[in-house]
Amino acid sequence: MRRLTKLASILGAAALMATTTVYAAADMANGKKIYAEGKGSVPACSSCHGEKGMGNDMLGTPRLAGQVVQFLVKQLEDFATDKRMDTTMFVMNANAKGLSAQDRIDVAYYMSKQMTTFAESASEPSNLAELKENGVEVGSPYLGKIMVKYGLTDRDIPACKSCHGFNGRGAEPVYPKINEQKYSYLVSQLKKWRDGSRNNDPMSQMQVVARQLTDEDINNAAAYLTSAPQTTDGNSRAAAMHEPKSYSSH
Repeated sequence: MRRLTKLASILGAAALMATTTVYAAADMANGKKIYAEGKGSVPACSSCHGEKGMGNDMLGTPRLAGQVVQFLVKQLEDFATDKRMDTTMFVMNANAKGLSAQDRIDVAYYMSKQMTTFAESASEPSNLAELKENGVEVGSPYLGKIMVKYGLTDRDIPACKSCHGFNGRGAEPVYPKINEQKYSYLVSQLKKWRDGSRNNDPMSQMQVVARQLTDEDINNAAAYLTSAPQTTDGNSRAAAMHEPKSYSSH
């Protein structure tokens, strides 16, 4: 567990140093246009991820709003170079290839700045009761909370927060926001990490952890994370995301 935490710190420091030299300035207007209208053969991102980028359980698409920008850029680049394969909607590889490197930065930056919370949006956290009624296997948020905050020490499984921050609210520049994420997406991705069908994680960190998880573990963690708050216990203010110095809004 300590080894993974130390590795997280090393990866974060390395990526942070790279951030200031790799990425060009982002054009918010271009990013907004791509998200809402698409570009060329690439359809509007909103058609699958929702108008506000909150994701969709029925489609299996993730929330993008407020996500760590460096993470979004990496995923788009990985889709564009087939380092990550879209086995859910089967469109992300083609869509990412249809955008330029600058377009990918622009739309990622735009979505990272959409800090809509479920409380402010017409969208809601995944409706676990409704999913269960529709035959989806749903875990226990209480047991998931233990995993997210403390890990499963008897099996040497680290707490999600050791890399992803408190309640999984994200830790720039490497680790994405996983709280307030769609339940179906969290479950599907953890299973993909586990079986190796997704393998674009830094130094195989997620694959190592996911291979130790049972279906029940995965369902429990996802059940808690989908409605896990941004705020720290005893502090009503959510942690602010840092502004990447290499990005600037036009």
